[in-house]
Amino acid sequence: MEPQHQASLVGTGLLSRLSHMVPFGRSSVGPGESGPTCQRTDGGRENRWPLAAQNVNNSNNNDGKKDEKKDDKKDEKKDDKKDEKKDEKKDGKKDEKKDDKKDPPKEVWIMDPATDMYYKWLCMVSVPVFYNLMFLVARSCFNELQYANTTLWMVLDYISDLIYYMDTFVRARTGYLEQGLLVKDAKLLKDKYLKTRQFKFDIISIIPTDFVFLKIGVNNPEWRFNRLFRLARLFEFFDRTETRTNFPNIFRIANLVLYIIIIIHWNACLYFAVSKILGFGSDTWVYPDLNNPINAPLSRQYIYCFYWSTLTLTTIGETPPPVRDIEYFFVVADFLTGVLIFATIVGNVGAMISNMNAARVEFQAKIDSIKQYMQFRKVTKDLEARVVKWFDYLWTEGKSCDEKLVLKNLPDKLKAEIAINVHLETLRKVRIFQDCEAGLLVELVLKLQPQVFSPGDYICKKGDIGREMYIIKEGKLAVVADDGVTQFVVLSDGAYFGEISILGIKGSKAGNRRTANIRSVGYSDLFALSKDDLMEALVEYPDAKYALEDKGRAILMKDNLIDESLIAAVDAKDLEDKVNQIEGSVEIMTNKLQKLWNQYESSQRKLKQRLTNLSNQVRSLRVDE
Repeated sequence: MEPQHQASLVGTGLLSRLSHMVPFGRSSVGPGESGPTCQRTDGGRENRWPLAAQNVNNSNNNDGKKDEKKDDKKDEKKDDKKDEKKDEKKDGKKDEKKDDKKDPPKEVWIMDPATDMYYKWLCMVSVPVFYNLMFLVARSCFNELQYANTTLWMVLDYISDLIYYMDTFVRARTGYLEQGLLVKDAKLLKDKYLKTRQFKFDIISIIPTDFVFLKIGVNNPEWRFNRLFRLARLFEFFDRTETRTNFPNIFRIANLVLYIIIIIHWNACLYFAVSKILGFGSDTWVYPDLNNPINAPLSRQYIYCFYWSTLTLTTIGETPPPVRDIEYFFVVADFLTGVLIFATIVGNVGAMISNMNAARVEFQAKIDSIKQYMQFRKVTKDLEARVVKWFDYLWTEGKSCDEKLVLKNLPDKLKAEIAINVHLETLRKVRIFQDCEAGLLVELVLKLQPQVFSPGDYICKKGDIGREMYIIKEGKLAVVADDGVTQFVVLSDGAYFGEISILGIKGSKAGNRRTANIRSVGYSDLFALSKDDLMEALVEYPDAKYALEDKGRAILMKDNLIDESLIAAVDAKDLEDKVNQIEGSVEIMTNKLQKLWNQYESSQRKLKQRLTNLSNQVRSLRVDE
């Protein structure tokens, strides 16, 4: 057989086998090839393989169902996983909230700069700063000082370093005010500290330069000069001490003297160092030769250099003249430094001394002006002597200052607190004010006026109009007869008088007149409360006013100083005064009404005139049409 024929047979055999295996009813051959044989073959296949076809269909259906079940299971698993994740997130959030509730934010330690603890810490930090400022340069220049006490210096150096590290931590935890409140957030405090220039200086001051000692030896303290970058702490301590002390002028002078000593000390050390470089005893300007036993001791070295530095910086001179060029340069620099620094210091000292005497100068100016006035008006010598003695008493007892002038820069709240602290207990001793409201007492305390009386001065005389009451703070007052000699009773500290006269009690037999003569035995300090100030304060406290009047009336009735007829007369007089006031008010109202009526009539006339003019204009327009 030919190859082509064989291939066609092979192809036919394959097609026939494929047609038997396919379970579908359609033929795999094209329509042109269909015939009886094919029909028979198909029919035979359908007859011979009905179960196979059914099994294939069932298997296909089962596979589809299995795939659907797998997809459903996968979807269910995904949904379950999503639900589990959501539940886990919810549980996690709940747990976090519970943890937040259970564990509140931890409070960290904060240094409040307004407390005494901060000031004490400044005092502690200023000690190592001052130690480094004075001894580092001395140890660097005077080698004997360093060699003789190496162990002591190392101990002190590392103690100061430890305090420096602690101070860096304290600075990072020092609070500051924001909107009037102390910031206590550690992160904010740290961030603010890191942004300051002082942070850079603090870091420089704690750089461990001592590691250099491992190579060059421990007797080289000049490598520790970076510790001087913390000088700001020393100046801050001085500023706060000046604010806190009760003697600021004395402290300023002492502070300036300290600055002078520090400058002289540094210059003395530099002079010794220059002498060491040029050679001791090499000329007349440098420090003398150390081989001389007189110049060899350390104490003599420092005292000589300090003396030379003092003479040079104060430009007094009397020191050996320089010989070399570098010596001339050093002396010129010293002279310029001394002129600039000491001119400033001396000027400040003069200003401080003037400020210390400013109060005395001002007080003396007052005395001089009064003396000139009394001489001009030819006042008697006796009265002039009393005036001068009164001024002397004020100055010696420290009572020359005007309280209002001193406290005028304070806010009203602080003024009230100071007045309460000073005068409230004194005011409470007065019977009529013992049960008053606290607000009224504060108002009255602010209105108390201190007064000082000389020996023999009359505070009040019988028959005088009572315009103020008095409370004795210090001294003795005598109730005397009209002759001024006979004493009935002596009033001392805490006593008071004149409280009834300023209330104006109706029916009082004395009215508002004084009923006794009261004279100062020695120098007496009193507080005066005027009637006008009391009534001004009682305007805001009407209940307190009625209560005070009732108390005053009860006191007068107890002493049988109330006259009922006077009460009726006073009431009638008050009624008459009120009627007069009402009549005056009615008259004023009548005048105002008359003015309003006149204005109304005038406006009516003007309106009528305008209406007449308008009507005439309308008529003329109609005629024209």
